[in-house]
Amino acid sequence: MLLCGPSGSGKSLVAARSGLPVLRLDDFYKEGDDPTLPLVAGSSDIDWDHPGSWDAEVAVEAIARLCATGSTPVPVYDLSLSARTGEETLHIGRTPLFIAEGIFAAEIVERCRERGLLADALCLRRGAFTTFRRRFLRDLREGRKSVPFLLRRGWRLMRSERSIVSRQVALGAHPCDRDEALGRLAAAAAGRRAREQRTAA
Repeated sequence: MLLCGPSGSGKSLVAARSGLPVLRLDDFYKEGDDPTLPLVAGSSDIDWDHPGSWDAEVAVEAIARLCATGSTPVPVYDLSLSARTGEETLHIGRTPLFIAEGIFAAEIVERCRERGLLADALCLRRGAFTTFRRRFLRDLREGRKSVPFLLRRGWRLMRSERSIVSRQVALGAHPCDRDEALGRLAAAAAGRRAREQRTAA
């Protein structure tokens, strides 16, 4: 299950409430000294909201390994340092379904579908002001970046939120609110368990 949506839309909360194992796609950001990182137009700020700041190929391979073997190595990424600080192994065992969540999840919908890995793709949407407030308070609390950077980024994202959602939907994610997302996740998990039980029988 791919779960996307604008930064601050509640993806992590929905993933946690689902009770399913979670692969955090934010851990596949490129490091801050990577020369391929995109910049915000007319600025020296790195554009961490551009898909080019993220390693889609490595993320898809991690998803494929989880589907095939039930475990995969995952980078440990420190957003405040813009750097990978280690690696850990995510184990999901024989769980029939897991969530891969992050702002760039929609970018890999087609690749996951082509490889037979995709159960569903959801795009969480809330009001632009709500996501601005949630995003800013979260990032400030976690010390992700400097306050001026967070304000510049927050203003830019609030203005472009509608186009962000439109792009993710165009890439194949179903737009929904928190309650619908939780319902679809629960239905998918129940359906997958039922199919596995029929197969085992």
